[in-house]
Amino acid sequence: MVGQGALRECLLDEEVEAVLTVGRTSTGQQHPKLRELAHTDLTDFTAVESELTGYDACFFCLGATSAGLTEAQYRRVTVDITVAVGRTLARLNPGMTFVFISGAGADSTGTSRTMWARVKGEAENAILALPFKAAYAFRPAFIQPLHGIQSKTRSYRILYAIARPLMPLVKWLFPGSVTTTERLGRAMIKAARRGAPKRILESRDINAV
Repeated sequence: MVGQGALRECLLDEEVEAVLTVGRTSTGQQHPKLRELAHTDLTDFTAVESELTGYDACFFCLGATSAGLTEAQYRRVTVDITVAVGRTLARLNPGMTFVFISGAGADSTGTSRTMWARVKGEAENAILALPFKAAYAFRPAFIQPLHGIQSKTRSYRILYAIARPLMPLVKWLFPGSVTTTERLGRAMIKAARRGAPKRILESRDINAV
């Protein structure tokens, strides 16, 4: 869902010259400045490294719910893939800005009893330690999908459908905890273009970028 929002804003932004999406499947979109790279093994990019050079920013939006996963399974998606991408891109594009989509409640101290928070924090630490020009961890809380964007996770789609009529109230009660796919995408572009005030940004910070 976050990736869809980021892609939409990149394609709409006149200053973004080219976009490359990397994933196991196609986005299903077509645009003059969009190119897609289908790659099965997201922990090894040796065969496609020549396709990954010359970029100013990476918006890393891949993620999975921890529900039903062991810590080892969740770590493979959240840490192993993230670090593999980060290390490859830091070597190929040292002038790149890397934006990692984490989540509200992530724990970078490694002391949380909540598995997903601890693992997300581990991924944040790994990315922020890489030799990029700049790197940021975005920690959105509630993300309102706009412009027909939907989550691929069924339980999230149900949640968003239920919450939609309540959004004005949620925004009023928790103004610092709500952002949208549009705002999130725009904030990622702005962070890549001119930087952000801090390396870890919560929803309130994201909305202010």
